[in-house]
Amino acid sequence: MSKENDSKMDTGTARSRTGKNNLGVNSEIGRKLRQMYDDIASDEVPERFVTLLSELERAEFAKKDG
Repeated sequence: MSKENDSKMDTGTARSRTGKNNLGVNSEIGRKLRQMYDDIASDEVPERFVTLLSELERAEFAKKDG
């Protein structure tokens, strides 16, 4: 196989055999989006939302029983 074919047969990653990132700006955008998601996902759910969800679950359960 030629060197050209080797880079085409990469395992779906954005890096070539040289380890260079081929995505450029997209890689930075992905990194920042992942960081933002991690920050949001690690935030606690506000107590008011927990209360509202509990009330909704109780109402749905009561509706099914009734």
